[in-house]
Amino acid sequence: MPNKRINMRKIRDILRLRFEAGLSFRQISQCADVSTGAIQKMLKRLDAVGVSWPLPEGMSESRLASLLYPESDSRPGELEDPDWADIHMELRKKGVTRHLLWEEYCQRVPVRAYSYSQFCYRYHVWCQLQKRSMRQQHFAGEKCFIDYCGPTVSVVSPDTGECRLAQIFVAVLGASNYTFAEATWTQSLQDWLLSHVRMLEFFGGVPEILVPDNLKSAVSKACRYDPELNPAYQQLAEHYLVAVIPTRPRKPKDKPKAEIGVQVVERWILARLRHQVFFSLSELNHCIRTLVADLNERPFKKLPGNRRQAFERLDRPALRQLPVHPWRYRHIKKAKVNIDYHVEYEQHHYSVPHQYVGHKVELHACDNLLEVWVGDQMIATHPRRLHPGNSTTAEHMPERHRHHQQWTPGRLKNWAAGVGPDTLQWISDRLAEKAHPEQAYRLCLGLLSLTREYPAERVNGSCRLANSEGLNRLKQIKSILKTNRDLVPRDSDQHPSPELPQEHENIRGPRHFH
Repeated sequence: MPNKRINMRKIRDILRLRFEAGLSFRQISQCADVSTGAIQKMLKRLDAVGVSWPLPEGMSESRLASLLYPESDSRPGELEDPDWADIHMELRKKGVTRHLLWEEYCQRVPVRAYSYSQFCYRYHVWCQLQKRSMRQQHFAGEKCFIDYCGPTVSVVSPDTGECRLAQIFVAVLGASNYTFAEATWTQSLQDWLLSHVRMLEFFGGVPEILVPDNLKSAVSKACRYDPELNPAYQQLAEHYLVAVIPTRPRKPKDKPKAEIGVQVVERWILARLRHQVFFSLSELNHCIRTLVADLNERPFKKLPGNRRQAFERLDRPALRQLPVHPWRYRHIKKAKVNIDYHVEYEQHHYSVPHQYVGHKVELHACDNLLEVWVGDQMIATHPRRLHPGNSTTAEHMPERHRHHQQWTPGRLKNWAAGVGPDTLQWISDRLAEKAHPEQAYRLCLGLLSLTREYPAERVNGSCRLANSEGLNRLKQIKSILKTNRDLVPRDSDQHPSPELPQEHENIRGPRHFH
């Protein structure tokens, strides 16, 4: 900091203490609160111009000042202060230093410019007069502070009259204070992440750092030194190539811009909506967008311009370009591959390659797609199903299961019909007996495979015999074929039963028993 000029009253006290009281330089320094070096320099100057104590009668303070500080009168006119607010805004740009701004200031007013030390000192004094929040230095395009408002807004259902509370998401760019706000139903992970997507589209670019609070949607495990980000939030950050630095737990001073931004939104937006009744979230967001635009156009109190102008001047040129495609929300869930090489997501089972049985995987589910990841490798993808069931890809199955999977009830019946109508009847009955037709596939395939050992006529004949006797086991049909029962003519088919005689010598009548 540059040396301050000693005021004239203190100079008289120093001279009196030195020449009348005879105090040492150290004692005078303690009494007058002036360094010993400054005292010695002042006395040397007075001695050089021939001024002694007591001062000559009639010497005014202005005359004494001109003798002690002659260089102050050598410049024509008064020195000119720069526009400190403009200096303050320029310093937020990357690469801009105080020395560079001082050189540009000297070029504009070469004669009436302050020295570099005075320039820095006077800028420091100006900063002290501003609000405390301005003491933190934020560079253009560097940080975006994010938080939710404490107060909520009621939304009434037009159908049921039920009242539901909407949360207010707020984001503020550090350099320009440019503000974004919107309403969502919850602070859940999906609402939190999709608000980020709309926020970046509103800004038209990506800052270097996002500074969120420690809410559960952002931080899986809070820690003062090494917080663990939510995996989905980390994916969003990787998509937009942005760093995420959460604030320390219970340290609101880490994000003063967010705290002030939330306060401004509560006062200038939510307070103006307190008498309105909203019947949908879109209606509420329409009003919020209008008031956010007004807020960004409101003039600063201590600085020139407004938030939008500061954004156009500072942040917009420094923001990185948005990706070609916006980030899509994905729900991430950890799972373990079951022994049937399937993983479960919302009561639906999806297949993975069978060699991953027992592995721990991550499920990434978006609106219409489900992906299965092991580390950084995607091992399976399926169309997402919203109902219970199975989605199985043939390539994921072992060879023996793949062969089995190729069969359907219709295909089995077609094959059975080619063997014979009795075979078709027996196959159809077995498929109908089971709650799931797949449970009878092996039995049906076992029967149909008998055509490799026996002619189709014999297999169909054995099925005819099994149908008539109610036999439903494969081993029973095999027994019929092995014992050639299907070849034995049935008596009922070739010889009709003769009528028995009513009277015969060996037939006893009722009288025999009485």
